[in-house]
Amino acid sequence: MSQYFEVHPDNPQKRLIKQAVDIIHDGGLIVYPTDSSYALGCHIGDKNAMERLRRIRQIDDKHNLTLVCRDLSEISTYAKIDNSDYRLLKSLTPGPYTFILPGTSEVPRRLMHPKRRRIGLRIMDVPIVNELLEELGQPLMSCTLILPGEELPVTDAEDVRLQLEKHVDLIIDGGHCGIEPTTVIRMTDGAPEILRHGKGKDHGL
Repeated sequence: MSQYFEVHPDNPQKRLIKQAVDIIHDGGLIVYPTDSSYALGCHIGDKNAMERLRRIRQIDDKHNLTLVCRDLSEISTYAKIDNSDYRLLKSLTPGPYTFILPGTSEVPRRLMHPKRRRIGLRIMDVPIVNELLEELGQPLMSCTLILPGEELPVTDAEDVRLQLEKHVDLIIDGGHCGIEPTTVIRMTDGAPEILRHGKGKDHGL
């Protein structure tokens, strides 16, 4: 049975944030609110939690998982970016975008596409997420919470509780956060390419 924290969306309770990070460090799989929808998250190095995440989403190892980072300097640790990539990232972050970039050796191999060595990366400005990342001290491995057979993400934490309370370790209720997933931009083959239109504007890409 999962724990359920009601966390203030603008002023997250530090006690609950610390408990949430303790759960992540202990190998827990959490559900948390983002700037586009609810998402699944776990420790970057935890193989078992990642496999649980994949089972819930029913995705294979070819599906890009995402590292939610604190800032651009943290992204540069986990992804290979050139000057033009950096300018685009700087102009679109923080925001509801997922960037597909070549991963560096800092990314565990099992997180990347097995052949193309790519990883998804995000920076968002959500107080709950900011506090989680600051307490965690590293990126959060993440994936949008779209249940099998559904086209849109789960939007309400109580709905998440009804459907997943036996499958995750913690649900963070941060209120309604929308139903539109991120805009996904691939930046691995020259010019940026939008793979999925979502909440983020395309800015002429």
